[in-house]
Amino acid sequence: MVRIAPSIAAGDNGNLSREALRLQEWGADWIHVDIMDGSFAPNLTFGPAAVKAIRKVVKIPLDCHLMLSDPEILSEKFLQAGGDFLTVHAEAVDHEKLVRLGKQTKQYGAKLGIAIKPATKLESLDVDDLDVSLVTVMTVNPGFSGQKFMPEVIPKVAKAREMFGTQTEIEVDGGVDKSNARMLSEKGATVLVAGNSVFGQADPESALKELKTLVGDV
Repeated sequence: MVRIAPSIAAGDNGNLSREALRLQEWGADWIHVDIMDGSFAPNLTFGPAAVKAIRKVVKIPLDCHLMLSDPEILSEKFLQAGGDFLTVHAEAVDHEKLVRLGKQTKQYGAKLGIAIKPATKLESLDVDDLDVSLVTVMTVNPGFSGQKFMPEVIPKVAKAREMFGTQTEIEVDGGVDKSNARMLSEKGATVLVAGNSVFGQADPESALKELKTLVGDV
């Protein structure tokens, strides 16, 4: 099953609860929450309070993507707020931190994910003794919605599927739209983050449903 996880950062940030409810009603599988600190990524977005507000109104999984220089500082706060997936960047953590974060997410009944920037090699991931449920392959550099998809990262999606097997979700984040969604799914992606390709369209509901239809039989 291929899941569509719209990025709520691309929606109306002044009314997150309404946007979250709309996504759930439209059939979104997950909600992707981009969390940036202005340091690791050149943008500022949401804190734990925003995740808590979204959690209050929807039941679908919240995919918290921590683009933070030191995710350990706030990781527990996001878990307490209701995050279902806690995804940290390989570039911001070492193996010891991943071990601690893995234990912490498990204590809260959540799942650990690890994300990599376009320039980061999959071979650099030291996760052999960790319970990593999600690997996020970024096809843009962290920062802002609406960036152009980087096609040179496509082989990494297939390689991630080969490396991590069928028990791990392979997520693609950045520039996903109706022109590449099916191809990415055929390469092995099981979660597609959609920001501008949903919220940037004249009819976001129809845009989301079109993406779901495109990958529905992959």
